[in-house]
Amino acid sequence: MWARKPKRAWVAITDHYEPLGMGASIETALGRVGRWRDKWPRIADDAPRDADGLRPQYSFFYPQEEYRRELLDGIAEMVRLGVGDVEVHLHHDNERRESFIEKVTEYCRRLTDDHGLLRQQDGRTLFGFIHGNWALDNSCPDGKWCGLNGEIALLRDLGCYADFTMPSLPSATQGRVVNQIYWCTNNPDNLPKSFDRGIEATVGGGRQGDLLLITGPLGLRFGGRLMPRLETGEIAGYDMPTPSRVRRWFDLAPTIGDDLFLKLYTHGAPERNLEPLLNGGLGNLFRWLAEEADRRGIEIHWATAWQMYQAADALMHGRKPVPAQPVSVADSSQPEHHSIKELPSIGYTEVPNARATS
Repeated sequence: MWARKPKRAWVAITDHYEPLGMGASIETALGRVGRWRDKWPRIADDAPRDADGLRPQYSFFYPQEEYRRELLDGIAEMVRLGVGDVEVHLHHDNERRESFIEKVTEYCRRLTDDHGLLRQQDGRTLFGFIHGNWALDNSCPDGKWCGLNGEIALLRDLGCYADFTMPSLPSATQGRVVNQIYWCTNNPDNLPKSFDRGIEATVGGGRQGDLLLITGPLGLRFGGRLMPRLETGEIAGYDMPTPSRVRRWFDLAPTIGDDLFLKLYTHGAPERNLEPLLNGGLGNLFRWLAEEADRRGIEIHWATAWQMYQAADALMHGRKPVPAQPVSVADSSQPEHHSIKELPSIGYTEVPNARATS
């Protein structure tokens, strides 16, 4: 492997955030959101600031099929506090073109009109996307968990600015392109898994396909083990961050020119992950990330998924990325920032552990 010496690192956590996952009740889901609403802003306040003096960010990719207004209202409070953002997540099966367009369009309208989320650009609503069960563009060999060929072109037309699904190993949905930010183009005749090939994003290279894929680190790690373990950038209760994992992420993460892009992911709603993340895990993560960047002489920037895309887009158009700005809501005004103490606490109850889905 060649020596890389990035000057800047952009770090984003993309949460497949499913508070109603695995059949949870609305009461359990409200408790999960309440825990995040109460704890995450304080964790962000206590974490190391980035090179621009800004707090860490967190991107909640919330599932369309789990939409409940009261759950999104709790997450939107964190957006207004300036420490998070919301994007689109979707689980589906045996999908058809017309129903997919209707689902995504109506969901984006709700997020925009009812909650002030997402953003507008040139009259279009833009969103980041994570596909449920990893099955982007009907990539499961058996056709499950999607069913929709031509999904890449549809996402492009519906306003998706970038996809954040990959990596997906050990799932068979994993594409051939790894550790790159790259452009994919919808396959001729709408054949599945268009993202299996693509064109790497480069400085000044501009747009080179239908949809940009921002992928996370993928490789092997040993960590004192006899047999290597797969490293996918997942943060989970059974695989929490460690300094050695952080170092491996910096080694594997894709770059565009002098900028490194570290996209991590988790399923932060169920208790098996929620508890370790909110009780020390995220605090340690941001501290170790900042220390590793300092050790390597890299300028670190905390980012939402949207801010990470903006940095990549600037580079692809030959511009230097600007410092991350507060998340812009759909009406293009800046979000209202409050003291953490100004917002009422959302009640929560303890519930048994539940297994997360993608």
